[in-house]
Amino acid sequence: MTGANGRGATGTSPLGGARPVIGLAVGRGTGPELADVFERVLSALTPGGAGATGVEVVRSPRLYHSYVSLRRDHGVAAVQRLTAEDADHYEAWCRDLAGRGTTAVFRTAINAQSLYLVRRRLRAVKVDLLTAGERSLLLVRDQAQGFYTGENTHAAGEVTRTLTFSREVTGAVVEHALERARRTWPDGRIGRIVMAYKFHLLDGAFDAWVADLSERFGVRIEVFQPDTVNRNLLAHGLPDRTLLIAGNEWADIMHVMLLDRYGSDRQENRCTENVCLDPALRGLVEYQTVHGSADDLAGRDLVNPVATIRAAALVAEHHAGYSGAAAAVEAALAVLDERGVRTPDLGGRHSTSDVVDALVGALGVPGPDNAPRDAALVGGP
Repeated sequence: MTGANGRGATGTSPLGGARPVIGLAVGRGTGPELADVFERVLSALTPGGAGATGVEVVRSPRLYHSYVSLRRDHGVAAVQRLTAEDADHYEAWCRDLAGRGTTAVFRTAINAQSLYLVRRRLRAVKVDLLTAGERSLLLVRDQAQGFYTGENTHAAGEVTRTLTFSREVTGAVVEHALERARRTWPDGRIGRIVMAYKFHLLDGAFDAWVADLSERFGVRIEVFQPDTVNRNLLAHGLPDRTLLIAGNEWADIMHVMLLDRYGSDRQENRCTENVCLDPALRGLVEYQTVHGSADDLAGRDLVNPVATIRAAALVAEHHAGYSGAAAAVEAALAVLDERGVRTPDLGGRHSTSDVVDALVGALGVPGPDNAPRDAALVGGP
């Protein structure tokens, strides 16, 4: 197995032993450009000595479709087939990597229908910590069940979508959410645990499961209709340290609103993590940008790289042992912001390459002239 630079897993990292292997899955649209950004920034943050990097990046051999590429070139039957092929390939690739000890994958945007088939099979949850001053909210999105994870059957002029909820999956989602909350707030104080689901459509089964889980875990879990959560959010806000576990249908739509209330950054600049709860995946974490494939920008060197840069920093820190990488990147991004270095979508005039060049420079990473690295700005052992 070879990495981004064609080297085998022979280097060392702060974790000790062979270099950690990081997966890289690439979709169409601006995916290839952002994959290059990810590899460059990750390499800059994980020096391995003697010009080598401290990680090995393994790309999936398949270039996955975006929704735009599917609809541009194919009819409904072909879209069905290619959607299933992409899902099957990505699932198998993730399972293979996890089976060999890989703990993290970075994925650029791919067709959502393929993606959610995989998330159902791997029992994925999306985790996002939102902060506003001293207040924080931990959002855990259930990607393993519900409308997004359904499958379609077609008849003349008709599409039937079938979806499933289960007690077992609901329990796994809640258990992981509580574990993440205790890691996020290690003193054990959780202000409130709220679940936002359309539970009234499930014959009373879902809220009965939640009542059982409250008793099982010894915590109070309140389950509400999403519109009730919306009204409470607008009228009163949510208390500090709210753990919000949500069906993905609502959470996807409400993410921008929650960012407005709890976050200080644009959605396009954010990355997030998806954790696989299937025991065979051993907690494999998939990092992604929040924005989509931006097919209209493909090949123009204009896609916003900030979310990808942040994902590379989180991978370096949490999966390759380079402590301080995330803080170093945030410091460098602040320098770029002060200098007005940004892509056109953020009101700037710089290309993707310009932003990444400036970021690497702000990190103090040596360029072609082998200028010395500023160790104070780069995560290291």
